[in-house]
Amino acid sequence: MSAPTIEAVQAELVKVIDPEIRRPITELKMVRSVEVEPDGQVVVGVDLTTAGCPLKDTITKDVTDVVGAMEGVSDVRVDMGVMTEEQRKELRSMLRGGMGEPEIPFSKPDSLTRIYAVTSGKGGVGKSSVTANLAAAMAADGLKVGVVDADIYGFSIPRMLGVELPPTKVDDMIMPPVAKDVKVISIGMFTQDGRPVVWRGPMLHRALQQFLSDVFWGDLDVLLLDLPPGTGDIAISVAQMLPNSEILVVTTPQVAAAEVAQRAGIVAEQTNQRVVGVVENMSWLDQPDGTRVELFGSGGGEQVSAELAKGLGYEVPLLAQVPIEQVLREASDTGTPLVLREEDTPAKQALQSLARSLSHRARGLSGRSLGISPVG
Repeated sequence: MSAPTIEAVQAELVKVIDPEIRRPITELKMVRSVEVEPDGQVVVGVDLTTAGCPLKDTITKDVTDVVGAMEGVSDVRVDMGVMTEEQRKELRSMLRGGMGEPEIPFSKPDSLTRIYAVTSGKGGVGKSSVTANLAAAMAADGLKVGVVDADIYGFSIPRMLGVELPPTKVDDMIMPPVAKDVKVISIGMFTQDGRPVVWRGPMLHRALQQFLSDVFWGDLDVLLLDLPPGTGDIAISVAQMLPNSEILVVTTPQVAAAEVAQRAGIVAEQTNQRVVGVVENMSWLDQPDGTRVELFGSGGGEQVSAELAKGLGYEVPLLAQVPIEQVLREASDTGTPLVLREEDTPAKQALQSLARSLSHRARGLSGRSLGISPVG
C-alpha cells in the first residue's frame, strides 16, 4: 500500500478542530508543514498560538488520530512550534473579520445572537445555577452558547459548569475555555484562589467591556450573562453595551424576595430593555408520598410576573417553576449541570423546558438592515 500524498494529508487535517476557537487548524493556518516518507511515516508541523497552550496535548492527539487513520500511514509525529508575531497578527485580524480594534460584536445591528441577562433582586435565589443549566441545556440541543460571568464579586459559573482550563491569550485577544460545549469567561479565571475582587464602578464597567470585546466568542446563537443581584453598575453597563439584550428575572416564592425582584425587572423601563419573563426557583419540595412542602411560601413568581406586566405595559410571563432538589445542588457543586445528568427529575424537566422556550423565541428585526433598497 502506497503512502498518501501531502495534499491528501492536508485535506484530512481539515477534520482537526481547534478546541478553543472551534475552527479547523488548517483554516487558522496552524499547519506549518506536512512531510510524508515513502514508508508511510508522516510528520505534521503545527504552530500553536502560544508556547504554553493548555490544549497542546489535545491537538497532538487529534492530529495523530486523524492522520493515523489514513490508508498507507505507518506512523505519525506532530512537530509543535509557536506562531510568530506576524502570524498572530494575521490570526487576530481574521478572527475579528479584518477589523484591527476590538469591538463588541453583539451590539451590531446585524447580530443574530440572542442575549439574555439573568438577574435577581437579591442573592441566594439560584440565579447562577439557572444560568449554568440554561447554557448547558441549550448547548446540548445543538446551539452555540457563551456565558459571561458578570457577577464580578460573587463569581461561581466556572465551578458550576466544570471549567478546568484557563483562558488562552493571543496577544490582546482572549480565547475563552470551553466546558460542556459552552464558551465561558469569568473574573474568577484571572484571580488567585480565595482572593476577593475589590473594585469600584469604573473598573467593573471596564471588566465587562473586555469580556465582550477582547474575548473571541465566534458566531454564537445565545449569549447568557449572569448578573450580580440588584440594579447596580453592571446592570447599567449591560444596558449600555448590549442595548438589544433581554432580561430574565429569577426569584423565589418568598414575598420578600419577590418584592426585591420586581425592582430588578422594572429597571428595564429606564434602560429600554425588555423583560422576557420570570423564573421562580425553589418553588417547592416534593415529598416521597407525592405531597409538596412550600418551604418559601407560594405565589412569588406570579406576583413578580403580574407586577412587572403592570409596570412595563406588556406581558411578562412566568416561564418556569423549579422545585428544590438535592441533586440540583450537588450537580452545581460538582460542575455537571443537572440538565446533563441521567436523573430525570422535575427540576431538570423545568430547566430543559425553560431553555427550549428561550431558544426558539423569534428574533426581532428592530434596528437591523434587511438588505433591500427602494426602486423606481
